[in-house]
This record gives sequence, C-alpha cells and structure tokens, in this order.
Amino acid sequence: MKKISLLLILTGIFISCENKKELELQNREKAIILKEEQFAEKEADYQSLLLMRDSILSQKHSEEDKKVSVKEWPENLRGIWNSKMLCRESNCNQYVIGDQRNESWQFVSDSTGIYTNVLNNTKLVRVFKAKYMEDKIMLEFSSDSLSKNKVKMNVVLDDIKSNVIKGTQTITGQDNCTARFSVELTLPQKK
Repeated sequence: MKKISLLLILTGIFISCENKKELELQNREKAIILKEEQFAEKEADYQSLLLMRDSILSQKHSEEDKKVSVKEWPENLRGIWNSKMLCRESNCNQYVIGDQRNESWQFVSDSTGIYTNVLNNTKLVRVFKAKYMEDKIMLEFSSDSLSKNKVKMNVVLDDIKSNVIKGTQTITGQDNCTARFSVELTLPQKK
C-alpha cells in the first residue's frame, strides 16, 4: 500500500511539474507572438515611411527636372566628342594619379530624355543620364545591381565653349574610395 501511495504521490508531483513547464512554455510563446506583432507593426510603419520619402524625393526631382533640364541637346553639342581624362586625385586601388583615359562621348537624346554614351573603340562602355542647364552639363551613372563592382560616376562639365568642353568626373568605388579626373572634350578634326 505504501508503494502505491508513494507511486501516486510521485505521479502527482510529476504531472504537476509537467503542467507547470507547459504553462511556462505557453506564456513564453504568447510573449514571443506579442513581440512579433509589435515588430510587424514597426516594420509596416518603416515601410510606409520609406514609400512616403521616396514619393516626396521623386516628386521633388521631377519638379527640379522640369525647371532646369532640356529634352534635347542643342545642335552645337549633339554628336560625338573626343574625351581626354586625367586622374588628379585618387584613394582607389584601380585609379592612379596621372592615369589618362581617351574615349568618345556621344551626346544623344530620345523621347525619354538626354544621355551621353561613352564609347571605347566604337564599343558602348556606359550610358550617362544627363541634365543640361544653360551653363552646365551634369552626367550621372551607377552600375546596376548585378555588377560585380559597384561604381557611381558623376560628371560636371561647367566650361562649355563651341569646340571644347571641360569639367570634372568623380568616381566612387564600392569601398567608398574616390577618384577625380579632369575631363576635356574636343570635336574631332574633320578630314
């Protein structure tokens, strides 16, 4: 009899401990679910703020674009120009001060806007998005998300004459390194 009552007491204690552990697990689960819901709410708020920011920025940029840029290159800029670039500053491994680059730049436009194609031996190397204001040309290029090397290029051409255009190209590499090139564009000599 003592064995049975001892067995019953032990079984009761065991069941009581199991119930206590299960209750603790349920409480933990409820706490985790509550935290997940709170996090989901914060994530939704964050996403809506990002959308609002992007909307405001795109509206601001489109208003600025309407004010300052043209839809077509002026006749004196259209066509192909020879470029000579010289590296003036660099903290990037792939660009050394004194490096020279020679390419052809083609000022083109279509129904979507104005662009500058960069050609190397007639092969298209990159396409800059362009903005042209009365006294300045601004070009911008960013490598796509599939590119192995992330690069951003900005060009400001602010010395515009009838047969020579000068300015600066800034290249930002994927390690946030920066290289600056002086840019000189000249019209090809007619033969």
